Amino acid sequence: MPAGEPAGAPDPPGTRRSVGRRAFVVGAGAGTPAAGAEPPGGAAAGALPDFHPLLKDELRFPLAWGTSPVRDFRTWRRVARAKVEEHLFAGRDDTPYAPEFGGQRAEGDGFTRESVTFSLTRYGRVRGALLTPHGTGPFPAVLLLHDHGARFDIGKEKLVRPWFDESRLSSAQAWADRYFSGRFVGDELARRGYVVLAVDALGWGDRGPVAYEDQQALASNLYHLGSSLAGLMAREDVRAAGFLAGLDRVDRRRVAVLGFSMGAFRAWQTAALSDDIAAAVSVCWMTGLKEVMVPGNNILRGQSSSYMLHPGLARYLDFPDVASIGAPKPMAFLNGGLDPLFPADGVRVAHDKLRAVWRSRHAEERLRLKTWPDLGHVFTAPVQDDAFDWLDAVL
Repeated sequence: MPAGEPAGAPDPPGTRRSVGRRAFVVGAGAGTPAAGAEPPGGAAAGALPDFHPLLKDELRFPLAWGTSPVRDFRTWRRVARAKVEEHLFAGRDDTPYAPEFGGQRAEGDGFTRESVTFSLTRYGRVRGALLTPHGTGPFPAVLLLHDHGARFDIGKEKLVRPWFDESRLSSAQAWADRYFSGRFVGDELARRGYVVLAVDALGWGDRGPVAYEDQQALASNLYHLGSSLAGLMAREDVRAAGFLAGLDRVDRRRVAVLGFSMGAFRAWQTAALSDDIAAAVSVCWMTGLKEVMVPGNNILRGQSSSYMLHPGLARYLDFPDVASIGAPKPMAFLNGGLDPLFPADGVRVAHDKLRAVWRSRHAEERLRLKTWPDLGHVFTAPVQDDAFDWLDAVL
């Protein structure tokens, strides 16, 4: 800011600020993120360069549907998906899954629990929690994608009761009590007749735990290795969707993906990138990029954002633009009006974009945009019931 100019003074029309020889940094970590988004020990300061408004102004999202010169929607979907995949920095993977079923079986209330180990990528095998309803299939299925929450000792166990490891049950139940009205979402879906699969993302549960402050190092090291933490997670989620859809017990035409918080980001991203997904439910993660990048917002802290950051992609597509690649699939975006992580104007901008895309496909009835004004960053029983009833109707 030039010497002597009052803070907040408007620029003359057409003025573009220049930083000159000195680079200023604006602190951006004073706000208090939602419960579960903080690391143990309190907040860390985020930072923005003082020229960040200029960078925001340059984000025009030229590949978004309706802005892109590509006017045929199917062609646009191919072009937009290819652009996203280009920015994943993680290659496609056709490694055989080679699953091993039947480990640690147990009976639930109307369904069977079992562990399954399979090759999620060529880099290693993972243990998944697989729930199958009693009865004769094939059944509809849901891929469950867990949240972040700065809690790494449990991943899949946040959504599926850890019958296979009682030492994790206390932590898992506490998480369910805090965010899910005491329910295990996967168990609820299995009781309703869905095959359910949940696996750990890199850093959680069996594949961790990492420490909160190690996330940026993990992301940086993957960049050095020519890969990407967010891109690898995206590829893994698509692979998991393909594995679930390919099971004999599953009706591959009726496979959905569902997630809360970071899992919601993963859910709409997977719906955009995978043809194996027929429907998606994203709870508490949708916004416009410009509107969420404001001082005090959790996204500016770095760390957890590394799992959702595809460098350079914002030069082409906003978050709702990426989600729109999934159109006209049935997709639900549910959020709490008191969610401090996602400002209301950011949610509104995103919803307006999504609505316009589905409307252009004459499929607005397949898009569910709902806000619970009295809820924050949670996936409580009433929201779950709404989501499950919607899935029953669209699958």
